[in-house]
Amino acid sequence: MSTFQAPKGTYDLIPPDSATYLAVREAIAAPLKNSGYGYIETPGFENVELFSRGVGESTDIVSKEMYAFETKGGTKLALRPEGTASVLRAALQANLHKLGNLPVKLWYSGSYYRYERPQKGRYRHFSQVGAEAIGAEDPALDAELIILADQAYRTLGLSQFRILLNSLGDKECRPVYRDALQGFLRGLELDEDTRRRVEINPLRVLDDKRAVVQKQLVGAPLLRDYLCDACKAYHEEVRELLTAAGVAYQDDEKLVRGLDYYTRTTFEFVHDGLGSQSAVGGGGRYDGLSEMIGGPALPSVGWALGVDRTVLALEAEGIELELPATTSVFAVPLGEEARRVLFGLVTELRRAGVATDFSYGGKGLKGAMKSANRSGARYALVAGERDLAEGVVQLKDMQSGEQSPVALDAVLDAVRERLA
Repeated sequence: MSTFQAPKGTYDLIPPDSATYLAVREAIAAPLKNSGYGYIETPGFENVELFSRGVGESTDIVSKEMYAFETKGGTKLALRPEGTASVLRAALQANLHKLGNLPVKLWYSGSYYRYERPQKGRYRHFSQVGAEAIGAEDPALDAELIILADQAYRTLGLSQFRILLNSLGDKECRPVYRDALQGFLRGLELDEDTRRRVEINPLRVLDDKRAVVQKQLVGAPLLRDYLCDACKAYHEEVRELLTAAGVAYQDDEKLVRGLDYYTRTTFEFVHDGLGSQSAVGGGGRYDGLSEMIGGPALPSVGWALGVDRTVLALEAEGIELELPATTSVFAVPLGEEARRVLFGLVTELRRAGVATDFSYGGKGLKGAMKSANRSGARYALVAGERDLAEGVVQLKDMQSGEQSPVALDAVLDAVRERLA
C-alpha cells in the first residue's frame, strides 16, 4: 500500500525549512506588536456569505477559487480565502469598535485556501501575516501600515522589492470613473468572461495579466483623472507621509488589487526576483466593507503579506537568516545510572532556558555522538559509570573536540558560562 501524499497544490512545512518560515512570521509581526496591534485568530472556515458579500461575487476568489461546502446541517461554509473579512467579522461580533478606542488595531497569522492552478509561489494552501486598523479614516494610518510592512522586509534583509501605490477613489468619484471605463471597455474585443466582468466590476479588467487584454487597454481612462478633491488630498497626504519617512514607492494608476472592497489607498509589494508571481503582499483601505457585511460604517485599512512568497524573495536575494540553534546541549548517557542522572540534568537545563536534547533509545557512544552532531548542538554532556563515581560529567565542545570534567552540581553554571 502506498503512503498518503499531501493534496495537490499544498505543502508540508518540516524542519529545518520550517524554522525560516517561523522567523519570517516573527519578523513581520514584530513591528506590528511594537505599534499597538493586538493578536487575533479566527476560524479556518466561515459562512460563505461573508466572502461573497465582502470579497465580492465578481472576483475570481469567490467565483472560481473558493473552497465552499455544505455541512450535514445544511449550512454553507467556505475555507477562508483571505483574512480581512474574517477579522472584521470577529471585531464586529465582539463589539471591539464600541470600547471607545478607535482604531481597533489587530494582527493575525494563519493559513488560507484558494483553488488555484499550482505553480511556484502560488499554492492552494498558503500562509499570511496580516494587519487591520479598523474604525478610523486617517492618511497617517494608511502610511503607518505601509511603513511597518517596509520595516519588516528591511529587517529580514530584503532590498529588491518595490511598493506600488494608487488611489481607487471613494463612493462619490469612483462611480463616475466606473461609467467612463465601462464605456471604453465595451468597445473592445473581449471574451465572454471578461465582458461579464466589465458589467459587474470593470476595474478588475485593468488587472488582467493577459497581453491580448493589456494591449487593448492603451488609452483607457485613468482613475487619477476622475478623483474628487477630497480623495486627491487624502492620497497626497499618504504620499507625503511615506516620503517623509524615507519609504520609496512607485505610483501605479492601473493597480486595483483582486478584491472588491478596496477604496482610496491601495498598494502592493512586488519583488523582481519571483517571476510571474511577483506580488509578495499588499492591501489598502476598505471603508465600506463593514456595512457590506452588516456592520456600522467603520472606515478601515489593512494588508496581508505572504510568508511563502517572502521566503522565495529571501532565496532570490540569496539571504540566509541567522537562526538560533534548535539545540545547544546534547546529553549522551552511557549506562542506566547515567541515563537517570543525565535525564535529570537535561530537565534542569531546559527549565533554565537552555535548549537541550537527549540521546533516546539506548544508543552506544558512537551512535549517540552521531545524533549529537546532527542536532547542531554546541556542547555534549557525556557520562558513564566512572564519571558518576567521581561526581562529574564530561562537557565536550563539539566544534573543537575539547572536553573537560564538570561537577554534577556545577553543570548549569558551566553551560551558561560557555554559551554566553
